[in-house]
Amino acid sequence: MIGFLTGPGLDHWVIAPLVITPLMGAVMILAMRNHLDLARIFSVATVSVLLLVALGLLWSSAGDTIVAYELGNWPAPFGIVLVLDRLSALMVTLTALLALAVVLYAIGSGWDARGRHFHALLQFQLLGIFGAFLTGDIFNLFVFFEVLLIASYGLMIHGGGARRLQAGVQYVVYNLLGSTLFLFALGTIYAVTGTLNMADLAERVATMPPESSSLIRVAAVLVLGVFAIKAALVPLHFWLPATYAEAPGVVAALFAIMTKVGAYAILRVHTLIFGPDVPVMAGLIGPGLLWLAMLTLVVGSLGILGARNLGRMAAFAAIASMGTVLIGIGLFTPQATAATLYYMIHSTLAGAALFLVVDLVRARRAGEDDRLIPQRPMPQNGLIAALFFASAIAMAGMPPLSGFLGKLLVMDAARADALVWVIWAVILITSLIAVVGFARAGSLMFWKRPETPQEAPLAGTGAGTVDGTVAKPVAKTRATPAAGPRQPALPLAATCGLLAAIVAMTIFAGPVSGFLSATATQLHDTEAYIGAVLTREGDAP
Repeated sequence: MIGFLTGPGLDHWVIAPLVITPLMGAVMILAMRNHLDLARIFSVATVSVLLLVALGLLWSSAGDTIVAYELGNWPAPFGIVLVLDRLSALMVTLTALLALAVVLYAIGSGWDARGRHFHALLQFQLLGIFGAFLTGDIFNLFVFFEVLLIASYGLMIHGGGARRLQAGVQYVVYNLLGSTLFLFALGTIYAVTGTLNMADLAERVATMPPESSSLIRVAAVLVLGVFAIKAALVPLHFWLPATYAEAPGVVAALFAIMTKVGAYAILRVHTLIFGPDVPVMAGLIGPGLLWLAMLTLVVGSLGILGARNLGRMAAFAAIASMGTVLIGIGLFTPQATAATLYYMIHSTLAGAALFLVVDLVRARRAGEDDRLIPQRPMPQNGLIAALFFASAIAMAGMPPLSGFLGKLLVMDAARADALVWVIWAVILITSLIAVVGFARAGSLMFWKRPETPQEAPLAGTGAGTVDGTVAKPVAKTRATPAAGPRQPALPLAATCGLLAAIVAMTIFAGPVSGFLSATATQLHDTEAYIGAVLTREGDAP
């Protein structure tokens, strides 16, 4: 498969993820809505094929070839164009890998049977995510954001419940406000430049005279605000804690990639088009983004420490991880971008694993209770505790896992920045706060047990005994594990698979970092991107 993808027909494989997902989603709705087993088989097969295609695209992109796929054979900037480079191929592969783990978990846990059209909605969700990573047009980025939003709302309220519906409405309203803001920004950009193709925009903004730059600077800030909402940048993060905490655990695990869509958009647009090297953008984005990213990291870490249930703690951990990612992006250097990409991959896998662990806990507690209070031991208590602590170590950035390496890389990339000591202090202190928060949660959930007193004797002499002697007080005893039904193995396997990917990132940190360094270099070489999109083969003199 990979060898076939690297052949002469590579250009046509770029569009494959955007064709397979809506096609299978439509087939599942029309022909499989009453056949869950059939939908499960096709869902696993489809996601597996998508992963193979993504791996092939990733392999082919390693040769530094940037492929521009022109729909309808209309050349850019007049037609719609998809662009495959190292970064887009990497994010597509990460999404496909996460989707496979989510599908297997949903099937094994039975979450997909709690509502209709789970697998069809998953396919449309993947369509929005893949499209956002592959599009070369900023208007189509908006379109794929909306596809992603609609499908994610359906997944968010999957399984029903008043609290889930309330969180879902809040999520949709907040993101629709972001979409409205995006439309205003796109209208401003088109009015000033006359184009929405990213490569064409990059050329026109770079040559724009400073005296005519006021509107484009406003548009750049508006676009950053939209992407900041998607990335849960403080103070635009209010939608995330309730949404992720109330969503089904398997859906929240898939949502781990959604904040990365916002981070990807910031990285792509504000490196290619509105980068700090562009004269009219000098000093506009970088410093403010860095301070807000550090504030995001602080708020997320304090949320971990103060959370009263496991789901909300995992949601704040996702916010904290985005703070670290956005710190690296805010530095706007190739070295920082490479470090950011390493940590972005790690935090996506670790965040998804943590949300799956939350769901494993809920499934074994009465009433899906994930409050951070001592409770009776759950079935497979030791195994779930081990998975939780592995996920917690990964999310907190503790050694020896790749989160620790990722934070070290970000800190090393910040050495040349004027705020280096502030950045280092924030990362180190918040890491300690996160460790304390996770340790507290783990000890309450898995180690500390409620004292369960036995029935007290009747008051008075001779009460509670047959022979008239005074009964001795009975000491409190610790609760013993309650017997429960046999637990399915597939959810555990999916969770362990994500943690195994984190271990693999740690073991192969050298080759992975080398690939990501080349990816960052290609991303910051804007001329290569512009040339690949705007110059067709044979057009050069």
